[in-house]
Amino acid sequence: MKGVIVKKAGGPNQLELVDLPNPQPGEGELLIRVHAAAVNRTDILTREGKMGYLTNPILGIEIAGTVVQVNGESSFSIGDRVMGLVNGGGYGEYVVMPANRAMKIPKSLSFEEAAAIPEVFLTAYQTLFWIGKLQKQETVLIHAGASGVGTAAIQLAKKLCDAKIIVTAGSKRKLAFCQELGADVLINYKEQSFVEEILKATNGRGVDLILDFIGADYWEKNLASIKVEGRWVLIGILGGSELEKIDLFTLMSKCIQLTGTLLTPRSDEYKALLTHDFAEIVTPYLERGEIRPIIDTTFSIETVGKAHTHMEENQNIGKIILKVKE
Repeated sequence: MKGVIVKKAGGPNQLELVDLPNPQPGEGELLIRVHAAAVNRTDILTREGKMGYLTNPILGIEIAGTVVQVNGESSFSIGDRVMGLVNGGGYGEYVVMPANRAMKIPKSLSFEEAAAIPEVFLTAYQTLFWIGKLQKQETVLIHAGASGVGTAAIQLAKKLCDAKIIVTAGSKRKLAFCQELGADVLINYKEQSFVEEILKATNGRGVDLILDFIGADYWEKNLASIKVEGRWVLIGILGGSELEKIDLFTLMSKCIQLTGTLLTPRSDEYKALLTHDFAEIVTPYLERGEIRPIIDTTFSIETVGKAHTHMEENQNIGKIILKVKE
């Protein structure tokens, strides 16, 4: 089969499509013919040699495809269309996936649309509800609102909790799209003080929950934007991972719950439970089209380097997809 590997840590030019043996499913696993995979920040960090916990030489952590082999008892059969998270190997023609992490693709969705769901929607669901404990009609601040996770989080927060949603993004185009998905307050971080806008929108109280992709650069601003006893979930460090000065007293005096999380290094058991919970709650919305995957651009697997470059340019709204099988 064909699969994308990294020749050596570095830029997109280090990605290479090569011939590799087909993977073999173990007990409780499915062998899937991959039709589409999605590009994630994790893939770029792995390509750069900054991720130490992925051992599969083939990149890719989420896919959509068709079951071609079932090893052990399973609710899935050969020919089923499935989507889900894999432990690497997504940028290949075939991949193995634990059967308890597979989700059936709604009939209304294409393989490309399905590949845009697992990582970002599971991350958003985990962050909003498992960790962030978002409640009905609370106020949530979603940074990087036009990103894959951001577009998923806006829809989930609105449909499942009727939340008041505040988003930040860097262009009018991105903010307009966030509004279409359900965002209520739109902040261009390049032109506005998001602290001032948030306090204005919340009558000075601050937000109940922050989904923070930025990290260090937004530390002080997030502290000022969150309400007393608010929850703050750190899921990205696009703005840096180290702080020269941390005001722990403000964190304590406002009784803030600060939690850091990543999904990819979580255990297979955790991912299986999260997948099951998400599928049970959200699949009906996907089937009715009330929640939808957002695709920015689709690239062929042969142009994977261009796909990585496109993500690194930060111009995308929603997901970047690799088409593996016509």
